[in-house]
Amino acid sequence: MDEAELQRRLELLRVEHRDLDAAIAAMLDTGAKDQLQIARLKKRKLRLRDEIALVEDELVPDIIA
Repeated sequence: MDEAELQRRLELLRVEHRDLDAAIAAMLDTGAKDQLQIARLKKRKLRLRDEIALVEDELVPDIIA
């Protein structure tokens, strides 16, 4: 993947992460009782965070000390 593709992927991941954050907050604010669904969304959000970190690492050039 070239840098432009990585940047696009990173932006899509960040948007999905923000959307999940909003969905979780909305479920909690409305008093949703589906704790299993909330837990699944939180796990997905954590996986996205890890994937975001991996893509960011790919974008940062290796520095030879």
